[in-house]
Formats: sequence, structure tokens, C-alpha cells
Amino acid sequence: MAKATSQFVCNECGYVSPRWLGKCPACEKFNTFVEEVVAPMPASKGIKTGTRGSVKAIPLHAVQQEKLSRVASGMQEFDNVLGGGIVPASLVLIGGDPGVGKSTLLTQIAANLAKTQSVLYVSAEESCAQVKLRCERLGVTAENLFLLNQTCLEDIIENIGEHKFVVIDSIQAVYTEALSSTAGSVGQVKECATRLMRLAKGMGITFFIIGHVTKEGALAGPKVLEHVMDTVLYFEGEGAENFKILRSVKNRFGSVQEVGVFEMGEQGVRGMSDYRELFLSQGRGQAAGSAVMPAETGNRCMMVEVQSLVAKTAYGMPRRMTLGVDYNKLIVLLAVLEKRCGLPFFSSDVYCNAVGGMKLSEPAADLAVCAALASGGTGKVLDKDTALFGEVGLTGEVRGVAFAERRVNECVKMGFRRVVVPMKNLPACEKYRGKIEIVGVSYVNQMLKILELR
Repeated sequence: MAKATSQFVCNECGYVSPRWLGKCPACEKFNTFVEEVVAPMPASKGIKTGTRGSVKAIPLHAVQQEKLSRVASGMQEFDNVLGGGIVPASLVLIGGDPGVGKSTLLTQIAANLAKTQSVLYVSAEESCAQVKLRCERLGVTAENLFLLNQTCLEDIIENIGEHKFVVIDSIQAVYTEALSSTAGSVGQVKECATRLMRLAKGMGITFFIIGHVTKEGALAGPKVLEHVMDTVLYFEGEGAENFKILRSVKNRFGSVQEVGVFEMGEQGVRGMSDYRELFLSQGRGQAAGSAVMPAETGNRCMMVEVQSLVAKTAYGMPRRMTLGVDYNKLIVLLAVLEKRCGLPFFSSDVYCNAVGGMKLSEPAADLAVCAALASGGTGKVLDKDTALFGEVGLTGEVRGVAFAERRVNECVKMGFRRVVVPMKNLPACEKYRGKIEIVGVSYVNQMLKILELR
């Protein structure tokens, strides 16, 4: 009989090495190798493992199209992030910091689904009594909600039975007996996720899986965990804040730009239908360094405020820091403002922030960031009823962006009186001319001159 051997696996990328290494040669991370014991499975005799010839390729026109019949979760914001509802036989992974409310959110969703469906809540980290206490605190009751405190994947599969919705809390605490390594290791997470994926597609079961995150904010475990999932969501928010943001980073059935806004209260998590003022500060238009842009988030448009603080540096090397705005993009826009517009930032510390925890990754935020930086650098206050959007190039030109009509329409709904748009998008926005003042610009210099930020 073959003896059990050990190997070392990188927690970041899954690279396998026969010995321990201080630095992973694949992802170049330090101290990421963990030891796993590999017990060889006994060879099966007389069993044909191949199915050659049993499956044949078919032409595209012969494939039967399936209609996605989505199921409502009972939370409109959650359904919006998923793309309109829960798709049966799918895997939804939810990650977030400890204590952000992942278990609370899925407990409420499980209770809502249990009103019409049979739901199994697998708590691998809490006892059934603890889950019941949370349900009583949230005020949810459901006869079709079943609780299971189990960490072995084989026992969990045996208890699934006729349940069509299963919650796994969490995947890092579940292990399979097919591997001898501990729960949470790279091999265990990969194998458990793969088996759940085959079970979901083969039996039509929908899985909601909670995943831990690392100190950098990424999902713990191998990237295979995210690859096998149909939808990957991040639940974000500070522990002391009541507002939480559910962000979609992967969705095979909807937009990956969708954002859901929730409020954490005594009765649990509640979706916010009126979030328009959430990403705008009350003191907008009273201090320098503030600009507003209509940000496109999947199927919706939100007004987001960009704030900047420019202060004289006390050291030789000026500091740049961003929250919600891409750091490299900020460096580029600072260089454009210095070279093309003559605004000096070389001796100043620059801080840039998107209000409300939003992340502005689209190019349309460039013009608003430039306006906020120019306002903060010159000390001139930007009009609170003015919004901007557009992409800024290295030559200082303002390029057109997508969804210009929707952005201008949102500015009209929010009561803004003026919007600065790229000249290329101006013809498409002419139909709103009587409702709001629309100003087209081709270069950043023109924007600064119109807003009197020079």
C-alpha cells in the first residue's frame, strides 16, 4: 500500500511544491505555503473511467434555448444586484469582512424563500441554537427553514434531500473526507466548491455560499473558488456605519457593475429604495474640493460626490492617497492638470475620496476628479448644482463616454441646474436642453474656465 505523502500549496494561487518555499515562484507572495497531506486513493480495478463516444458536439442552431425563470428573494436590492432575481441551479458566493452582516443577510433571504420553498441553512461555524437566536432577533419565522450544524461535505449532501435552496456558512469551514488536509486549505476549498457546483447543475439546487476574506480584502482560498461560481458578491461597509454596499464583481446572468445599498438596523438588513442623497454630502457647495458626477452602476445611475484635499507638504516627497478612486488614475490626472492646465501639485499632498464608500472605476469619472482637484488646489468653490462627467486623455482632451443620456436624465431628476458633458456626447443630450443647462467641452482647460476654477 502506498504511503501518504505531503506537499506544500500556495494559499494565494494554488502553486504546488514538494518542499516549503519562502516565496511563491508563481505569484511571488511571501509566506503563503501551507503543508497538505496527500493520501493516495486505492486504485479501482475493472472500472472504465472513460466515456469516449458517448457525448458528441452539436451545432449551435440545434441547442435548445433555456428561459431563465428567476425567483424573488424578498429583497428588491438583492434581486437588482443579481440581475433581476435568483437564477435556479446557480451558485452565489458572498464575501465580506467579519461582522459586516453576511450571515444576517442570508438568514433573512433564507427566511423569505422558506415561505414558498424548502430551504436548508448549513451553519458550519455556529450551532443551530445560535442561528435560532439570530432569527428571533430579526423577527423571522419560517416552517420550511431547516437548520444543520455540520462541517463534513458528505453529511451535508446526504441532508440536502428535496431542498432546492441551500445556504453554506461558510465554505472555509467545510471539508470533504476525500482529502486528508484540514478544512480551509486550498485543496479542501477547491474540492468542496467543485462538488457543490456539480451538485447544483445536476440536481437543480441553488447554493448561497459565504466566503471569508483576507486582510487585503480578497476572498480567501484559491481563485478556482471564484471561477466555479456563477455570481460573486462583496458585502462592504464599516462596522460602525449603518449603510452597507453589496457589489457584484462576477455575474453570469446580469451586470457586474450593479450596486445594492442596504441599511443595518435592529431588525436586520433592509434594502434602501431612496439612496439618492446617500452619496452626496450635506455641505456640498460650501467648501472647495467637491464635485458631483452621475455614475453608472449596472442598470442604475447614481449621483456620487468626489472630494479632494490639497495641502502643502511638510516633507520632500508629497503624498497621494485615494479612497474609491483608482490611485494610478489620480496620478495621471494630476500630471494632466500640471502639464496642460498649469496647476501646480508637485509640492502638495493630495487626498481624493468618493463619498459613501462608492468605487469609481469608470473613465467617466475623470472630469469630476479633475474638477475636484482643481477646486481643492485653487480654493475656489464649485457650484453645488453643477455635475460633470467625461473621460480625460493625456493631451487634456475630454472624450465621450457611454450612457450620456441616462446620466443627464439623472441630473435632471436630482434637480441639478447645469451639467458639463464631453462635446462628442452633446448632440445626444440636446433633448434635455429645456430642463437643464448643458455645456459641452473638448478640453479640460475649457471646463476650468467655464467653472471659474483657474
